Amino acid sequence: MPILALMLNATIWGLSWWPFRQFEGAGMHPLWTTVILYVLSLVVVLASQRGAMAEWLRSPGLWIVTLAAGMTNTAFNWGVSTGDVVRVVLLFYLMPLWAVLLARLVLGEPLTASAGLRIALALGGALAVLAPADGGWPLPSSLPDVLGLLGGLTFAFNNVMLRREAARSPGARALAMFVGGVAVAGLSATVMAAQGLAPWPSLPGAAWLLPLAGMALLFFVSNLSLQYGAARLPANVTAVVMLTEVPVAAVSALLLGGGSLDGKTAAGGAAILAAAMLAALQRRRA
Repeated sequence: MPILALMLNATIWGLSWWPFRQFEGAGMHPLWTTVILYVLSLVVVLASQRGAMAEWLRSPGLWIVTLAAGMTNTAFNWGVSTGDVVRVVLLFYLMPLWAVLLARLVLGEPLTASAGLRIALALGGALAVLAPADGGWPLPSSLPDVLGLLGGLTFAFNNVMLRREAARSPGARALAMFVGGVAVAGLSATVMAAQGLAPWPSLPGAAWLLPLAGMALLFFVSNLSLQYGAARLPANVTAVVMLTEVPVAAVSALLLGGGSLDGKTAAGGAAILAAAMLAALQRRRA
């Protein structure tokens, strides 16, 4: 059951790009959709964890979690809604590279030979994914590329900070993450709308409210599934099962026209996934 719960979470996230694009096509920018989806979870946490707000307010470390989690959700949802889903998801999963570097800076963890191998694999995979078809420097070529990289970096930072704040209650940590999802996406969407770069939230009709509510419920179930599974499995098993999101996103994008896959992207993706698998094996030995 814990493994199935984690696979459900990964599947929902792997398929999330499609409804985000449907709502965008109907006039709802992905950032506004993100705000609405996380409001439900935020309300539930506030109602069920009465002391979470006070604990969050007096914990500066959790404020950093709020910012990191908010940037993660904002970048990922925006990226997969507007760019090549395969590229964005692969760049997002450069987390093993960022996690090694951030754990060194934030937690003081040593750089081992295994960590160096993971860095080399992840970096080589990123260079392959970003390499232009006609040659040139392997740099992000679009806003979705940047959002994928930023989302993975902030997600790794979020995970490192959650480890540093492990003494805080689960309710306070969950509250920090949901506040971030609402606040960062909401602020970004408001600034863009005020400058005419994105529309204010709107939908063609009331019929769209039902699928929007259904998506919010799915995201809430996804979060519950993650908490249920991660609390009952070793960290290395959780890390491996969560990689289910990559093939789910890639296959759905290829079938539904949300992305493409060429030889260099496939090779780079394999290297990135190998780095993630090595990180999971390292957790098991630890």
